[in-house]
Amino acid sequence: MSDFDLFHPTAEHKMLREMVRDFTQEQIEPQAEAHDESGTLNLPLFRAVGELGLLGVTVPESWGGAGMDATAATIVHEEFSRSDPGFALAYLAHAMLFVNNFFHCSSDEQKKRWLPKVLSGEWVAGMAMTEPAVGTDVLAMATTAVLNGDHYVMNGRKTFITNGPDGHCFLVYAKVDGRLTSFFVDRDCPGFSSSAKIPKMGMRASTMSELIFEDCKVPAFNLLGGEGQGITHMMRNLEIERLTLAAMSLGIADRCMEIMVRYADERQAFGTPINAFGQIQRFIGESYAATEAARCLIYNVARHVGPGERNRIGTDAAKLFAAPMAKVVADNAMQVLGGYGYCQEYKVERFLRDAKLLEIGGGTLESHQKNLTKDLTRAWTR
Repeated sequence: MSDFDLFHPTAEHKMLREMVRDFTQEQIEPQAEAHDESGTLNLPLFRAVGELGLLGVTVPESWGGAGMDATAATIVHEEFSRSDPGFALAYLAHAMLFVNNFFHCSSDEQKKRWLPKVLSGEWVAGMAMTEPAVGTDVLAMATTAVLNGDHYVMNGRKTFITNGPDGHCFLVYAKVDGRLTSFFVDRDCPGFSSSAKIPKMGMRASTMSELIFEDCKVPAFNLLGGEGQGITHMMRNLEIERLTLAAMSLGIADRCMEIMVRYADERQAFGTPINAFGQIQRFIGESYAATEAARCLIYNVARHVGPGERNRIGTDAAKLFAAPMAKVVADNAMQVLGGYGYCQEYKVERFLRDAKLLEIGGGTLESHQKNLTKDLTRAWTR
């Protein structure tokens, strides 16, 4: 019989989960409610994650990262999200949307200049793709960059940018002569600014704003890859983004399962624990089955995601299944807890608010359905 563990393929993965789980319990859990209520990113905590080496979890050790894989990234996002999905989202925007993407599309000179600051957490980073009039239809983006001597002049607006208010640097997509292109843009670029924080329903421990480029001067050195390579960078990184967003859904469902099962065993009605009633058993049983199905799908897909392996079908399927699963499990937990679930004490209301974003961000459910239909048709009919 094989002793292969899908969720911990190596001893290093198991050690990583133990370390991250301990860190989450000791440092992330105690501050989650306060930062949800204030709508602020916990910057000291973010830098503590940097000290653990997790801000570069997928970056090779030779460049200062942890040198691990997509399964490791999945573990971190799952564990963080059991306590604070909002903080996990800020981490994802930094470690996946910026760091992972930047590493694979930057030159050695660019890595030497900027990686140390983002791996340590000295600089908070993010990625800028969505615009006020452009979401899923990314090729319709209107932000432009025009080469003028030794710099590009960038004009446009990005919106719903996670880490926007707190971030120092961003991987920004803009069109150069109509071709999607990637740039490193930081606060030192004249003409770059961010809006006030955008209030939101959930994931409040991560901040969000617009990024504004008004004749913004971006040094030519900040071009990532070549002009027109942005679509390749974007599509490659979307896969690990969708995988880790699915992992966040799993973390939310896991925590809601724990809360629901414990409460149903302790709460009494008509002289017996409420888990003796069929209605409650349905909520618990179906929630557990869905959570475990998502866990197996997510970790199986994670084995086949990496810089040298494309897996849009797998990552779209994982997020398409996991995101609504998390929302349903959180809603089931709220129903089991009744009035207590609707209030803040048991945290379920926060997890339910947080879960909704995962059906929208990183690709809507509808975009995953479209991608899967297109890719499966191509695979099975040609």
